[in-house]
Amino acid sequence: MQMTDQQIDQRFEFARELIVKAGELAMTYFNSLETLDIQSKGPQDFVSQADYNTEVLIKEAIKAKYPEDAFFGEETGAADLAGAKGIWVVDPIDGTQPFLMGMSSWCVSIAFISGEEMLIGLVYSPAGNQFFAAQKGKGATLNDKPIKVRDAKTLNDGIVSVGYSNRTKPSELIQMMTGLLENGGMYHRNGSGALGICYVGSGALIGYIEKHIYSWDCLAALLIVQEAGGRINNFIKDNGLEGGGKIVAASPALFDQLNCFIP
Repeated sequence: MQMTDQQIDQRFEFARELIVKAGELAMTYFNSLETLDIQSKGPQDFVSQADYNTEVLIKEAIKAKYPEDAFFGEETGAADLAGAKGIWVVDPIDGTQPFLMGMSSWCVSIAFISGEEMLIGLVYSPAGNQFFAAQKGKGATLNDKPIKVRDAKTLNDGIVSVGYSNRTKPSELIQMMTGLLENGGMYHRNGSGALGICYVGSGALIGYIEKHIYSWDCLAALLIVQEAGGRINNFIKDNGLEGGGKIVAASPALFDQLNCFIP
């Protein structure tokens, strides 16, 4: 059964309040970094109790309000995905490394999807005072003001964010960077995929590309770009919710060119 507009509206308002509470909790940890217990998940990949506890706050609030919905989070994994009418996809702190280094380029990301359809996208950067929001068919906002992608025609018209993780080979990153730079482009990376994608939506960047990214890092931001008039690949259909994969988000005129840079 398809969700009604009223059901989506109610979840949107609920999630707007919830992500602010989650951001406030994350900020308490951010303001006391010296006390955090930090663990390594792999090369240049860290996690702390800030990530876990922030996700638990979100997960428990959703379970209490919408027990029929499924949940898929970076830290606690998937719950009841099979047959779910709606799924919350959550990254409690996207940009954990800059978070742990005391930099402001991190955020809380909450998406709500039904099948392959992205319905709600919220990305909140409490340290940067930026709150991106989108609901399918209703446009996108930054701090409650409407946003739209930059009207870029060539790569010389702005900056492209190039995401990277240890799931991408250095040679593949070099291939993407070479394509970008040899065609008049310039690169950007701030350590948070969600924020980088959102900056495409606000017009600060003209594109975002990455060889492999997980759904919790990008789904909320992808809807924000789409609702801001940008073009995105069909991430869920292309890669699947749980596997992750490549991503392209861009001003419409640049999408095809940027897509060709990804090996």
